[in-house]
Amino acid sequence: MRRSRVVLVAAIAAVAVLVGAGAVWFLRDGESPDDTAKRYLAAWTSGDFAAMRALTADPPADFATRLSRTRDDLGVTRQRYEVASVGRPKGDTVGGSYSAELTLAGSRVWKYSGALPLTKDGGKWRVAWSPQVLYPTLGEGQRLRAARAWPARAGITAADGSSLTDSASGSVQQIAGPLGAASAETADKLGAPYRTGDTVGAEGLQKQYERRLAGTPALAVQIVGADGKPVRTLQRFGGAEGEPVKTTIDPKVQRAAGKALSAASKPASLVAVRPSTGEILAVANKPGGYNRALMGRYPPGSTFKVVTAAALVADGMDAGTRVGCAATTTVGGRSFHNYRHEDFGTVPLREAFAHSCNTTFARLAVDKLGEKRLAQVAGQFGFNAPIIAGLPAVRAAFPDNKDDTAFAAASFGQGQVLTSPLNMASVAAAAANGTWRSPRLVDPALAARAADAGGRRPEPPHKLEPAVERALHSLMPAVVSEGTAAGVGFPSGTAGKTGTAEFGEGENPPTHAWFIGYRRDLAFAVIVEGGGTGAEAAAPIASNFLGRAAG
Repeated sequence: MRRSRVVLVAAIAAVAVLVGAGAVWFLRDGESPDDTAKRYLAAWTSGDFAAMRALTADPPADFATRLSRTRDDLGVTRQRYEVASVGRPKGDTVGGSYSAELTLAGSRVWKYSGALPLTKDGGKWRVAWSPQVLYPTLGEGQRLRAARAWPARAGITAADGSSLTDSASGSVQQIAGPLGAASAETADKLGAPYRTGDTVGAEGLQKQYERRLAGTPALAVQIVGADGKPVRTLQRFGGAEGEPVKTTIDPKVQRAAGKALSAASKPASLVAVRPSTGEILAVANKPGGYNRALMGRYPPGSTFKVVTAAALVADGMDAGTRVGCAATTTVGGRSFHNYRHEDFGTVPLREAFAHSCNTTFARLAVDKLGEKRLAQVAGQFGFNAPIIAGLPAVRAAFPDNKDDTAFAAASFGQGQVLTSPLNMASVAAAAANGTWRSPRLVDPALAARAADAGGRRPEPPHKLEPAVERALHSLMPAVVSEGTAAGVGFPSGTAGKTGTAEFGEGENPPTHAWFIGYRRDLAFAVIVEGGGTGAEAAAPIASNFLGRAAG
C-alpha cells in the first residue's frame, strides 16, 4: 500500500511539471518543440546548414544554397538567431517565432522577427519549411538582398594636395596604382561588402588603402523577385565617404627625378628622401611596370662602404687615420682588388673612401671590425629592419657570412648583401642628418596600419654617434670633390658615394651602377641596372636630378 502511494505521488508530480511548464512538451525521444527550435536557430547562427536541414520537414533540394545565398547577398558578417516563443501544440503542429540580429557591412545591424512553425514529422518535431522561415513576407522565387551604393572614391594626393591619380607621370601613376574589377578571390579576401566585379585598387596605394579610399556603401535591405528587381525595401542604412590618402611626394622633386631618369639607356630607379623626417619625396622608375625602387634587390657595391666606414669610426678611427690601399689583398685564399688595380699606398681613411679602395675596407673589416660588429652598425642604418613605408618595400639584408672571405666581400657591398634604392636613400639620409629614420610615403600612423605591416611597427629612429656623423660629413664630400665622382660636376654642397656592384658569373661579371648622396635636406639613391660604373652611369643622373630639384 505504501509503495502504491509513492508511485501515485510521483505521477501526480510529473503531471504538475508538465502543466506548469506550459510550452515544454516531452516526446518519447526526449525532444520538445522548444528543443528543436533552439537547435535549429543555434545551427543557423553558426552557419551549419546540414544540421538545419536535418531539423527541417520537407526541405527543398536547394535548401543550403538558399541559406548561403541569403547570407552572401545580404553581406552578413555576423548573425544571431534566438527563440522568441514556442506555443502549445495543436495536434501535430505548433507555432513559434525567433528574433534575428544580422551584422552587415560597415557594422550596420539589421534586426527583425521571424516565424518558426514546427510540425511533427516521423514522430519528431521539425521546422515546417517555407520561404517565410527566412523572412515573414518572402514569397517563393523571391530572395533577400542588400543593395549597395558606393560613395565617390577618395583621392590620393601629393604633399601639396595635388592629385597623384591625375598625374601624367608613369612613375607617379605606379605609386598611386590602377583600379580594376575585383575577382572572386579578391572579393572573398576583402570580405563584406565587396563582391565580384566591384571596382577596387589593383596595385599601389589604391590597393594598399582600398577600404580607406572606397569608404562604406549605403545599404538597402530589399526583397527582390526572380528577375532581380526590388519588390520591397525593408531597411535603409547610410554609407560613409572614403578618406583621402595624402602622400609625402613632392611634385617638384618627383618631376626632377623623372626627367633625370629619362637619359638612362637601361632600367634605372631614383628615390629621394628628406633626411630630417624620413619622408619619401620622389620615387621614379624607368621603365614602368615594376617598382624596382621599392622592391628591387641589388648588391649595393661600394655604396655600402658608408656603413663600413661608420663602423670603423665608431670603433676609434677618424677621417685622418692612415690606412693601406694596396692594389690587391688576399683573405682566406681569395684575392680582392681595387678598380683597375689602382694602388694608392698608405693614405688617410678619407682618401681611401674617396677613391673607393676595396682592399682597404676588406682588410679592415676582417682585421679590425669582425662580422658581429659590422652587422650591428648595419642595423643602425636600417639593414635587416622591416620598412613600413605605406607601400610594400623590401628590407635591406646583411646576412651572416660563412667565412672571412665572404665577410670581406660583404664589407664593400658584395656577396650576400642585398638592398633597394629606397634602403640606400635612407642610408644617405642618415649620413646627412646624423639619424637613420625609417622612410615613409604617408603619415606614420597610416603607414603602420597598412596591409603589408602585419602588426609590426616602424623601426624607431637610430641616432648615429657624433664622431660617425662628423666623419661621414668629411668622407662623403671627398668623393665628389676629389674622388671617384670628382669629374661629374655636382652642385656645390653635394656629398655622396659611388658604387659598382658585380652580379652574375664570370671573370668579368656585369655590374650595376650606383650613386647615393645628399645635399642639404635632400638625400637620394640612383641605380642603373647593368650600367657599368657608378661614376659613369649613375652619378651623372644624380647630378642632373639635383640641378633640377634645386632649380
